[in-house]
Amino acid sequence: MSNKNNDDLKYQASENTLGLNPVVGLRGKDLLASARMVLRQAIKQPIHSVKHVAHFGLELKNVLFGKSELQPPGDDRRFNDPAWSQNPLYKRYLQTYLAWRKELHDWIDDSSLSPKDVARGHFVINLMTEAMAPTNSAANPAAVKRFFETGGKSLLDGLSHLAKDIVHNGGMPSQVNMGAFEVGKSLGVTEGAVVFRNDVLELIQYRPITEQVHERPLLVVPPQINKFYVFDLSPDKSLARFCLRNNVQTFIVSWRNPTKEQREWGLSTYIEALKEAVDVVMAITGSKDVNMLGACSGGITCTALLGHYAAIGEKKVNALTLLVSVLDTTLDSDVALFVDEQTLEAAKRHSYQAGVLEGRDMAKVFAWMRPNDLIWNYWVNNYLLGNEPPVFDILFWNNDTTRLPAAFHGDLIEMFKSNPLIRPNALEVCGTAIDLKQVTADIFSLAGTNDHITPWKSCYKSAQLFGGKVEFVLSSSGHIQSILNPPGNPKSRYMTSTEMPVKAEDWQENSTKHTDSWWLHWQAWQAERSGKLKKSPTTLGNKTYTAGEAAPGTYVHER
Repeated sequence: MSNKNNDDLKYQASENTLGLNPVVGLRGKDLLASARMVLRQAIKQPIHSVKHVAHFGLELKNVLFGKSELQPPGDDRRFNDPAWSQNPLYKRYLQTYLAWRKELHDWIDDSSLSPKDVARGHFVINLMTEAMAPTNSAANPAAVKRFFETGGKSLLDGLSHLAKDIVHNGGMPSQVNMGAFEVGKSLGVTEGAVVFRNDVLELIQYRPITEQVHERPLLVVPPQINKFYVFDLSPDKSLARFCLRNNVQTFIVSWRNPTKEQREWGLSTYIEALKEAVDVVMAITGSKDVNMLGACSGGITCTALLGHYAAIGEKKVNALTLLVSVLDTTLDSDVALFVDEQTLEAAKRHSYQAGVLEGRDMAKVFAWMRPNDLIWNYWVNNYLLGNEPPVFDILFWNNDTTRLPAAFHGDLIEMFKSNPLIRPNALEVCGTAIDLKQVTADIFSLAGTNDHITPWKSCYKSAQLFGGKVEFVLSSSGHIQSILNPPGNPKSRYMTSTEMPVKAEDWQENSTKHTDSWWLHWQAWQAERSGKLKKSPTTLGNKTYTAGEAAPGTYVHER
């Protein structure tokens, strides 16, 4: 496979990573139930079904006689090989597949099913038709060429990769070469030290690299389902280094990887631990308050903390940045397609029985939400072409999953079910009821246009829940790439607006488009809220909270 194709493979996967959503999943029994529903519908509407079979027959005749105009969408990279369009046999093979897939989707669209069942039917049909795509077979022209180029070695290498994945990866194609990186040596290498540790988290302070720093520090709170070094990945993608270069005193939380012994840790447990971290940051820097940044479930945790502070009359957080964080859980996406009361209760029951929710199990389930990008691309690369999995830092991090304690998973599910943050005093944490309209800190909310886990319109609705001034920014990327978007990327785009109308569509229509990374816009917003400049400290920590183990600390290495 060429370097360009390998880059495409990495890009598609990183745009569709699913690691930050710890709430809902997809049960096999729900898929089977939907598949049975589709089959029953074929029997219930025989005339309707025969009509579509006849239409497929007519299109098949056009395919055989070379008169069909069917072709894959322009953004479907699977069929980029010239053989699919230039070789008569391969072209007919592809068009037969396209005709079959199209007729199945047209059939379900024209059926008498309810809109939700039609959507589920489309999902099941997609799973089946994408699995049976011509590119996934040994007849893939790229695989045939590779076989002859390597004298058959690609086949042996592919079988070897398959055997390794069956033994070591639960039968799923490996997305990344996990031996290519090491946390603390090639990832998470920005200089810093652990200045505080409790049972739930380590607090890492990073060493300033400028002569002056802003008085008010920044505390970064990562999602609990993945490890913190997403904010300090490779040096060119490190948000921590970007902050340090811009005179920001930077602290990051590293969550502990819980086991079943910590099954009772809930949302309040994480908030109490975070309160300790906030106090330590203030004590070390001498600031009366802090700025905070939270991503996904970390954003939910930060929001609940600010609601708690508002309830007890404390103003320890000056401004909050939320990255791809949904607080209003009325979702309209594939993630919520199979979610109902029974599914959510089953998910809670499963994690309570195990004590934890395993991140790797959840990642495996969510891979089937985007099978082309997260499964079949690797099936072709690893097995049919015999290539090694890509070497890519984002995918390494995405596969370096953690666990969630059962109680916290249950809290998130309850929030998903009852959507309490949209109503005053409907959620209680640490003994206080939360009303987000009482949270008057300035908010910077970022979403991604291509994010299918936390859709941008849901992020927009969530940003309107607060009582303070809100800056909403829409990035041109997906879930993770929205965060890892350093300046200088020629593909980067973002949108801003000074107004916050009720409807997200109105905001988008009247927004201003910008080139380059949103990091630059955020840096200016952050600087306005970070206080005056002062001389940078020469040491990390203080007499009470001394600098201990070097970053990235201990908890990040726990398996």
